[in-house]
Amino acid sequence: MTTIAVPLRHPGWGGAGMPVALVGADEFAVREIYQAHYGTLVGWTTRLVGDRDLAHDFATEAFIRLLRHWGEVAEPRAWLYTATANLVRDHWRKRGREATAYGKVAYDLETTSTPDVATTVTVREAVLGLPDRLRVAVMLHYFADLTVAQVAAQMGKSEGAVKRDLWEARGKLAVILEGAR
Repeated sequence: MTTIAVPLRHPGWGGAGMPVALVGADEFAVREIYQAHYGTLVGWTTRLVGDRDLAHDFATEAFIRLLRHWGEVAEPRAWLYTATANLVRDHWRKRGREATAYGKVAYDLETTSTPDVATTVTVREAVLGLPDRLRVAVMLHYFADLTVAQVAAQMGKSEGAVKRDLWEARGKLAVILEGAR
């Protein structure tokens, strides 16, 4: 028996069409995926953003997006981690813009000092310092434990391109973290 996700639309949603009900086997599959992956997705996201509440928000948003694309998703776990990685990346960009804006307003030469790299650089911060195309591949492969093939499929790249990105990222991370020794 094949069942299909049935999106229920409410006129007040402006046509967003967030699925509210799933029928039969699809409902069971969604519950299984949620129970299997929500906790680890939140834990993974918490390590990335350093805020458990925000991590819950991102994981929940990823599941809502999964429901919107339910019939199109072949690998829900990989899809969820990619969707969450995109939300985290957008969050990091926003924080970077905010930090830049605050820095311009509150810059004070008297209080600036060069921090000790050995005490301030963490792997998380080193990964944050990577360009987006490398950062997402690292997050999905090393932190979400997706295979190179899964990362390639989620990022719309060839496996060779993902392997090259991971190789380049490892090189950049080695340089960044070398100063922390």
